[in-house]
Amino acid sequence: MTLRLAFMGTPDFAVRSLAEIAAAGHEIARVYTQPPRKRGRGQSEQKTPVHQLAELLGIPVSTPGSFKDEAVLEEFDALDLDAAIVVAFGQILPQRALDAPRLGCLNLHGSLLPRWRGAAPIQRAIMAGDRETGVQIQQMEAGLDTGPILLSETVAISETDTAASLHDRLMDVGALMWPRALAALERGSLQAVPQSEEGVTYARKITPEEARIDWSRSAAELSPHIRGLSPFPGAWFELATEKGPVRVKVLLATSEAGEGVPGTALDDELLIACGSGALRLLRLQREGKGAMKAEDFLRGTSVPAGTVLG
Repeated sequence: MTLRLAFMGTPDFAVRSLAEIAAAGHEIARVYTQPPRKRGRGQSEQKTPVHQLAELLGIPVSTPGSFKDEAVLEEFDALDLDAAIVVAFGQILPQRALDAPRLGCLNLHGSLLPRWRGAAPIQRAIMAGDRETGVQIQQMEAGLDTGPILLSETVAISETDTAASLHDRLMDVGALMWPRALAALERGSLQAVPQSEEGVTYARKITPEEARIDWSRSAAELSPHIRGLSPFPGAWFELATEKGPVRVKVLLATSEAGEGVPGTALDDELLIACGSGALRLLRLQREGKGAMKAEDFLRGTSVPAGTVLG
């Protein structure tokens, strides 16, 4: 027996899930994803990663601007679905859409709920210094990531994890959960466990203001802050040059002993004083350039001891 499904997703994080569900033999009646966006220097329209895979798999694709549109909802109702699968779709579904599939809508979320409900759970978990996170499949309801948990996997966060490395591990673990979850859904054996209302935190979107490095914070705080923003949007500072200040992203750093005025280089090899302790900058990206190791960065950009970073 197979389930008749719709898949809703947009970025790379959702691609592996779509592939695993298709490989499991379920009927995917429609893929919903965000509309193509203009990108690059030529401003050509590019389809989302999920859109591209759906076309390769021969699955019909819809790109609604809003799921609140009456025509979109009527089309969704007419699909006569057993369930809808949601992985980083990028739109909030109205109650009518949540109620349309016979078995409801299931969402893959990259945290251990109720910790880090919301838009940026992977980044926030690292930035907060969490030692573990996870991936959960939940039954969707009207609230923001408030639905009961159907399946859960825990993933450790190492001291070298960046948002990119943790993203990829959670993507893979989450994708492999779908065949098990859908087989149990077919059998009627998925057990919904309500979320606790204790320990609720919200993973708000990353703002440009918080991406700028505040050297007055301790090195112990700044190291996970930098890793949680790597590679995008990237924690950054300003460096004075002969041609004026340039923005430099720090993609990886580690805390070391050292003290001085916060933001001051303590040696010629990018050891920077913080409010407490110091950070050794290991991987950087100068504005308009590619990412590089610290030694390569220093070949083209001198940062001698005593330099004050903005």
